[in-house]
Amino acid sequence: MKPVIADALLAAVIFLTTLGPGQVMTTGDIRVLALQVALLAPLVWRRRAPLVVFCAISVAAALQWAADVQLPADVSLLVALYTVAAYRPGRQRLLAALVLEAGVVLAAARWAPPGQFPISVLAMTAMGAAALTTGLWAGARRAYVVSLERDREQRERLAAAEERARITRDMHDIVTHNLSVMVALADSAAHVRHRAPEQAGTALERIAETGRQALADMRRSLSGEPSLDPAPGIAQLVPLADQMRAAGLPTHLHVAGDAEAIPPTAQLTIYRLAQEALTNTLKHAPGATAEVRVNLTPRRAEVEIIDDGRPGREAAHGQGLAGMRERVAAYDGMLEAGPLRGGGWRVAAGLDLKGGGA
Repeated sequence: MKPVIADALLAAVIFLTTLGPGQVMTTGDIRVLALQVALLAPLVWRRRAPLVVFCAISVAAALQWAADVQLPADVSLLVALYTVAAYRPGRQRLLAALVLEAGVVLAAARWAPPGQFPISVLAMTAMGAAALTTGLWAGARRAYVVSLERDREQRERLAAAEERARITRDMHDIVTHNLSVMVALADSAAHVRHRAPEQAGTALERIAETGRQALADMRRSLSGEPSLDPAPGIAQLVPLADQMRAAGLPTHLHVAGDAEAIPPTAQLTIYRLAQEALTNTLKHAPGATAEVRVNLTPRRAEVEIIDDGRPGREAAHGQGLAGMRERVAAYDGMLEAGPLRGGGWRVAAGLDLKGGGA
């Protein structure tokens, strides 16, 4: 139900409930009925403009006091004060409370029975305090709910940003690696197509196989859903090395330790590190030889990729290196990437399998 409809129903209920008692029905005076309407009608907009509604009802109450008419509909002042306390900031709450207390004193001075002025002021002040306190509690509760909603939205935005970053890293790794391999295989096929047609045919078959694998990897990464084909891991380093050798990069692989004890996400990180480093070697160090070393323990995984490419290669920049650093940082690790003395390049990282990867 919309707030304005709910508030209109509230005003109507109070109007009908307070219509019979007092002087509304008994006097037959149209001015008294008008005061009744003036006291209650503004409640329809109490949540849209709490302070304005409180002021309007206060003016109607002042006119009622001046006309020396007592009406049970004065309860609307308590509802209006509650609304100001629940929806408006501190200064407006204080102003409304002071105005109501002034009205309490004036009402007690005019209508309190002889000798009952202090008791009347105390009783009406207590009702005002109850309305104010209830409104403050409702406002605090609503603010808490709003903060929870904002936190939830913030978490959703962060999760979406992390997912976009993951997809970006995966797309970079998949596309860059597979395109580099396909280009190298295509160059090889073109080079030997006349003198060694069978080798050219093999290269073309590997190009098709690499393309299909790239499409499968992209579908898996973009969908974010489980696939019948598991994500690449340490076991896939063997076909990765074979693929790089076929593309013209002699690659040696050494794995020490139990790969089955390594979490799948950590295995994927190791695979992507090796894939990216080997792809950079293939692109920037033609004629080089590469070596991948993986050392696994239940608490830590270390991976190192080195090549003997030409000296003087510039440091790697861009999405590839940034993606590797992000993957390693998820496991509280540091990535080292740089040239070796005398030529070649080295990429190394250690993954904390117990404390990282959360």
